[in-house]
Amino acid sequence: MILPHSLVLCGVAGAGKTRLATALARQLGVPLQEGDDLHPPANVARMAAGTPLDDADRAPWLDAIAAVIAGWHAADTPGIVTCSALKRAYRDRLRAAGPIGFVFLAIDADLARARLGARAGHFMPATLVASQFAALEVPAAEADVLTLPADLDTATQVAAVLAALADPPVSPSPPARGARA
Repeated sequence: MILPHSLVLCGVAGAGKTRLATALARQLGVPLQEGDDLHPPANVARMAAGTPLDDADRAPWLDAIAAVIAGWHAADTPGIVTCSALKRAYRDRLRAAGPIGFVFLAIDADLARARLGARAGHFMPATLVASQFAALEVPAAEADVLTLPADLDTATQVAAVLAALADPPVSPSPPARGARA
């Protein structure tokens, strides 16, 4: 994983984005923006009623998240934001806001449903898990994404992210002038 300016914790609802983001923000001493707090009220109402969001519904939400990232970048302040970022196009939209890396929390549908079913006081019902998986484009081949199992304990996840941030890939140096390759 390339050392980014900021991190986006992504994955379907119930993957544990907020839990991990809170622990990472505390460990790194950086601001945290909960992406769910940036949803327009109409989106929250749709989801609470059991209606999945589509690309048009998500557009203003993604723009709001991108604005937070751009603001951090302009202020030279790294941060962490949660966002499902289900599709490559959504992640690319966020990448355009500034240098970021992604931590994708991989989870199966049964565990996601169970976690959402046990969560109280949130607008996202467990019935929408299937729509999240239907929209999901797993970021398997994206270079700036660290994938972690969602069922790992938080301490193990934090350690994995910190290790990835501390060990960015090294690009080979060009041969010295006059040296033979």
